[in-house]
Amino acid sequence: VQLLESGGGFVQAGGSLRLSCTVIGSVFRVNGMAWYRQAPGKQRELVAAVRENSTEYDDSVKGRFTISKDNAENTVYLQMDRLKPEDTAVYYCNADLYLGFTGDYWGQGTQVTVSS
Repeated sequence: VQLLESGGGFVQAGGSLRLSCTVIGSVFRVNGMAWYRQAPGKQRELVAAVRENSTEYDDSVKGRFTISKDNAENTVYLQMDRLKPEDTAVYYCNADLYLGFTGDYWGQGTQVTVSS
């Protein structure tokens, strides 16, 4: 099982990007999915998460980012609007999966760079 991410890139402040992450492989159940980010010199932090029908966001992205999930495709999206330079980071997808046992999986990361 692996997580395949796409959608990072370079954008000017105020612009938008959409990240996607798909679970590749056979799983019994996707318990939850989330996006984290890590900026240079900083710890990895939770950006947004979705579990069943509930979502949560870091205060810094509330009202600008939207997380959504396609259950049929085991894919999670992060729509990022009104991007700011401080959103610049490597964004990582995370999935809590049940494969007969519960496991925590990470994507390879995708760079998001926002210029001022």
